[in-house]
Amino acid sequence: VQLQASGGGLVQAGGSLRLSCAASGTTNPFNVMGWYRQAPGKQRELVATITAGDSTSYSDSVKGRFTISRGTAQNTVTLQMNSLKAEDTAVYYCKRSYRGRNYWGRGTLVTVSS
Repeated sequence: VQLQASGGGLVQAGGSLRLSCAASGTTNPFNVMGWYRQAPGKQRELVATITAGDSTSYSDSVKGRFTISRGTAQNTVTLQMNSLKAEDTAVYYCKRSYRGRNYWGRGTLVTVSS
């Protein structure tokens, strides 16, 4: 299983970006897919997750600004990020979990200029 994350880039504070994550190499559904991020010098942290039943959860730091959802294609998820702040700058990673197995994408860089 491979995960391909895309959509990162440079944006001004207050702007928006949309990240996408596509899983390939499998036809199995996922149990949970999510986005994590790692800022320079910091540990990787959870941003948002979505379950197979479409239950979502968010970290307090992004709640109300970010929205995770399924993509139009199977095994894809998107992260709509609005009202971006400088502190959202990080490498964003996609994670897919299925029957206890976790897979990570390589990450996509999001830079928010203040």
